[in-house]
Amino acid sequence: MGIATRRWERPGSAGLSFTEIGLGTAPLGNLYRAISDAEAEAAMEAAWDEGLRYFDTAPLYGLGLAETRLNRFLRGRPRDAFLLSTKIGRLLRAAPPDRRDGIGKWFDVPSRTGVFDYSRDGAMRSLEASLERLGVDRIDIVFAHDLDIFTHGSAAARDARLAEFMEGAHGALVELRAAGVIGAFGLGVNEWQACQWVAERGDPDLFLLAGRYTLLEQGALDSFLPLCLARGLGVVIGGPFNSGILATGARPGAHYDYEPAPPAVMARVARIEALCRAHDVAMATAALRFPLLHPAVVSVIPGGQAAAEVRANARAAAAPVPAALWAALRAEGLIRADAPVHSP
Repeated sequence: MGIATRRWERPGSAGLSFTEIGLGTAPLGNLYRAISDAEAEAAMEAAWDEGLRYFDTAPLYGLGLAETRLNRFLRGRPRDAFLLSTKIGRLLRAAPPDRRDGIGKWFDVPSRTGVFDYSRDGAMRSLEASLERLGVDRIDIVFAHDLDIFTHGSAAARDARLAEFMEGAHGALVELRAAGVIGAFGLGVNEWQACQWVAERGDPDLFLLAGRYTLLEQGALDSFLPLCLARGLGVVIGGPFNSGILATGARPGAHYDYEPAPPAVMARVARIEALCRAHDVAMATAALRFPLLHPAVVSVIPGGQAAAEVRANARAAAAPVPAALWAALRAEGLIRADAPVHSP
């Protein structure tokens, strides 16, 4: 089956070509455990060998480490041969090792702390630093990172940051897009509601939505995904395994949304897994293919630290899924009745 591509176009622009599966680079920033430069390089080489040409990163990932690792990997490859996205919203500042961000989450990374800044100046400074760390002259897509309740702690705090973004960074990104420094922009978040809020008020192109349109949950179908379809806005799906449980199955220690999975989630995943097994489909394959059935989705980007993991994800995503499985999941109420189940 191979890795297919999907085209997203904005009227008046050259558009962007996505491989249906991309590589999320948070794990390559030493998320939860340190890996060597050689291991990171091997994971990226595996992605390239499997045909993946979309790479998503962020200053947050390893506090700059993921971007600098991508620099080494992408150097010398034709710039038009791959698609690259990074994020704005945090400015990295030097900090004493014992006061850096992400202790216990990011391992063996630069001693930096991230300062939230969604202003015009903050966006410009963040992008300039990312261009330097990545060693490229343009970024295809810039996502404003973590404009959600999960990050900022409350709806009021999120809304204040959204207002800051609209008053500051949004205008800067529109100008950078017009100048060709970036190809497109949007939000990279864990909650679809913020994406919809910006789509209704601003001029974004694409959204990176993590964990909110998956085999396990489809709340984004309420209004956000229909809006994207109506407006021609593209959606990249991050976190297709909901932090792991859709890859590992309902096993002791399985994670959902970065925490141990609660009993209700474990029970639901066990039912999904049983139906996948009955149709001779790996649940990881179903989890990667399901979001791609929605016509607004342009790519799904699982992460990976090891070359074998990256290869397994690429090959799982390329495997066929019989229509009978989607029908069974729908009949059992495990996916919504309005979730698309045919290739767009």
